[in-house]
Amino acid sequence: MAMRVRKVRLCILSAVLSLTASAPATSQDVACVVTDPTGTPLNVRTEPNGRIVTSLTNGSKVRRVEERRYAGKGWALVSSDTGELGWVFSAYLDCVSVGGDRWKSAPMHPRPPAN
Repeated sequence: MAMRVRKVRLCILSAVLSLTASAPATSQDVACVVTDPTGTPLNVRTEPNGRIVTSLTNGSKVRRVEERRYAGKGWALVSSDTGELGWVFSAYLDCVSVGGDRWKSAPMHPRPPAN
């Protein structure tokens, strides 16, 4: 019985570790600047494509907290300096990770390179 419990625990641990290793890195500390080419303020929403709660002007600095795809488009959950959270269309963000990697219009799910 103890051996069986041990095997079950090992299987569960393996499954959790494999999910963690394959999950996309969304908790990276990423600084972003609003770069809306239309020149109009970028709407900040309650959820992807949700109700507009405020807006950000070009040049506004935010932190990207999470990324998500909705209806085939990229959305980013951003945080202001005061800690307020909201969703924006990610194509209008220019982001830099703490490690110095740059993304223009930060892709949600980059495609693997073609071999």
